[in-house]
Amino acid sequence: QVQLVESGGGSVQAGGSLRLSCAASVRIFSRYTMGWFRQAPGKEREFVAAISWRGLNTNYADSVKARFTISKDNAKNTVYLQMNSLKPEDTAVYYCGIDPSDQYYRGKDYLYEYWGQGTQVTVSS
Repeated sequence: QVQLVESGGGSVQAGGSLRLSCAASVRIFSRYTMGWFRQAPGKEREFVAAISWRGLNTNYADSVKARFTISKDNAKNTVYLQMNSLKPEDTAVYYCGIDPSDQYYRGKDYLYEYWGQGTQVTVSS
């Protein structure tokens, strides 16, 4: 069973930066996408960013393009989300997940089979 553990959340002021990490508990030998989603209070979970198996392809939600960067270290089974120029509307619980179908370009949460417990990001104005 794959377990994902997120870290790096916290509280920052608008314009600040945070770096989220998500580590998988076991080495995964098949092709897969790792992605980040977020859920704000009273809202549905939404796609943030995803990265393909080899890390050569990425996909971002329009709301975070040019501000967030997703990357991965396959040797460490870890995916990162560098978040810059944070805005109050970025406040949410952030979840990482694994899509075994490796469809990084779709940004659909129903493709993801494994999820972390979530990490809170709070951006104050």
